[in-house]
Amino acid sequence: QVHLVESGGGQVQTGGSLRLSCEASGRTADVYTMGWFRRPLGKEREFVAAISRGGGITYYSDSVKGRFTISRDNAKNSVYLQMNNLKPEDAAVYLCATGAAVVAKTVAAYDWWGQGTQVTVSS
Repeated sequence: QVHLVESGGGQVQTGGSLRLSCEASGRTADVYTMGWFRRPLGKEREFVAAISRGGGITYYSDSVKGRFTISRDNAKNSVYLQMNNLKPEDAAVYLCATGAAVVAKTVAAYDWWGQGTQVTVSS
């Protein structure tokens, strides 16, 4: 069992920045790929970014590429998402996930999920 706790969400204006953090605990040997997904209000989860265990491979959705940066610190069992130039369409609950054996972009590939942190973007 892996427990994930996100933090860093909040309200920003269009064009602003926010840094999200996610710390894993429990069976951290099962923490391989880590990813960020988001769930806009009333919608399904969608892929945002993922990073391999060693940090050498990163994937981004087309909608955030060039604006968001994913990183990780394995000594802290943590993954981060730096979000720059935020847009109203970025508003959502952001969730981190882990457990995928390969770097993946699909919800089904991940085994454990955090509860999420709210990001609000005002025009």
